Formats: sequence, structure tokens, C-alpha cells
Amino acid sequence: MAYWLFKSEPNTWGWDQQLAKGEEGEQWDGVRNYQARNNMQKMKLGDRGFFYHSINEKSIVGVVEVCAEAHPDTTDDTGKWHCVDIKAIKSVVNPVTLDDCKAHPDLANMILVNNSRLSVQPVSEEEWAIVCQMAGIEA
Repeated sequence: MAYWLFKSEPNTWGWDQQLAKGEEGEQWDGVRNYQARNNMQKMKLGDRGFFYHSINEKSIVGVVEVCAEAHPDTTDDTGKWHCVDIKAIKSVVNPVTLDDCKAHPDLANMILVNNSRLSVQPVSEEEWAIVCQMAGIEA
């Protein structure tokens, strides 16, 4: 299993909306960055991810699971953009902020800490375990 982080502006698509989609999940559409698209093309069913609220909150608020592998993004007319579908698994007990991640020495190499603009990014197994502990959930 691989681990990821999905960033969203909460006023565009927030954690409560993701939770409301239930088992059906929702496509992670509208991504127009090649690196983020390529990351989604690597994802497999069952991969887990952090759901991150960007802009003002800048915090990890939930855990999601990939429920459909990469497929054409239905919001794209060009055919060059792909996305995955994700479903909510659980909310975190303690939201983990970007500042929390920056302050943890073992997260110094985390992409979120070094490239906070990338909307879909990999998370290492060690980073996953550390953030889960910080969030008060089981890894």
C-alpha cells in the first residue's frame, strides 16, 4: 500500500463534503498539474491518503482511500488529465497543521513541508505513521 496527501480548499471541496459522499466516494477532479496527475496515475485501489484543508486552515483533517484508479477526468475536454476516486475513511482526532509538520524533526523531508503547493503528493510510510500518531489515529 502507498500513502498520499490530497489538498483541497475547504470552500471548494471540504472534508464534510467528502464524508457525505460515503462509500461511493468522489472523483478528485480539476487537477491541472502534471506532477499531481502523474502521482494519481501511480495510485492503486486501497491506497490511503490524508485529506488536507489548504488556504487558512492548512491542516490534515481526515483519512481517505483510493476507491477507483486513474481514469479520465470528466471535467477535462482535452483528454490529457486524469484523476482517481477517493472515499472518506475517518476524521482525525487532532488536526495536524502545516506548522506541526514543520516543527517535527522527522518530517523535515516531507513534501508537504518542502513543496506545500503540490496538490497531490506522496507520503512515506514513516511520515504516515508519525502524522497518524500526531493526529490521534491508528496508522
